[in-house]
Amino acid sequence: MEATAAIPFAQREEVVQRLQQGPGQEAQQETAVRVDGPPPSRWTLVTIRATFESIRAYTLSGVWRWLHRRMGVKLRSATVQQYSPDPQYQSKERRLKRCLRRAAQEPDQVVLVFLDEMGYRFGPEAASDWCEQAPADPPVADRHKSGNRLWRIAGAMNARSGQVTYLDASIVGRAKLIEMYRRLVQTYPQARKIYGVQDNWSIPSHPEVLEAMEAYPQIEPVWLPTYAPWLNPIEKLWRWLKQDLLKLHRLAGDSKGLRQRVNGFLDQFAEGSCALLRYVGLLGEGQLAKAIPRN
Repeated sequence: MEATAAIPFAQREEVVQRLQQGPGQEAQQETAVRVDGPPPSRWTLVTIRATFESIRAYTLSGVWRWLHRRMGVKLRSATVQQYSPDPQYQSKERRLKRCLRRAAQEPDQVVLVFLDEMGYRFGPEAASDWCEQAPADPPVADRHKSGNRLWRIAGAMNARSGQVTYLDASIVGRAKLIEMYRRLVQTYPQARKIYGVQDNWSIPSHPEVLEAMEAYPQIEPVWLPTYAPWLNPIEKLWRWLKQDLLKLHRLAGDSKGLRQRVNGFLDQFAEGSCALLRYVGLLGEGQLAKAIPRN
């Protein structure tokens, strides 16, 4: 059942405002197991129908049509409100963008790389996959031969070219970070300045690492705000790697083969990649992309 008369704009606004407030007493009465149970945190067609007296006789499909066609309300995925508690957030963000611009304007002498590390286990991560319909068994992330070993990667991604420099080991600590700095100097021998954009991991500021960096005066750390991964686009490279290679892989009993496949994925970007820059948001309309002047 569904009403067909035109709905005034004021009534639509009233409905939208009520939905923004979240479910209340009517939804609680509809869904709670006991009378003192709490209301749900988000709306469903059932609780919307219970909340608005004018549609309580509607079927659920009628409620859906009422929302879509008459109220202009659609089911949409929520976004996370990003927030960094760093009191120096704005100044650190401004410095990052200044460094990005300088690396773009002086490409023969200045390089900016985003640094980060990630870990992965040899067992596959669970994920959806295409397979035969029931009664066949669902996809299985088979881990019985993988143990619980963790392998780590330290990587550096060039903000202008997408070139990826990396190393992998069972442990990425002070020695490996120092080795990464050495590799960056070898990778960019012409660079007078190498900006290394890093998060607040404790290892880069360790006295042993700081002492070793004296041998590489061209490397200048650029510290990101605390808890601001959206300003470090190499995080999206790790996401791409996990989505394409680590979910539901069939190499749980072949750690060497899995490592070779992971390294082969990263080797695709050894000479740079526009596809990678687009994926991580350094090409296009993202806030960091807009900070990089391009010809």
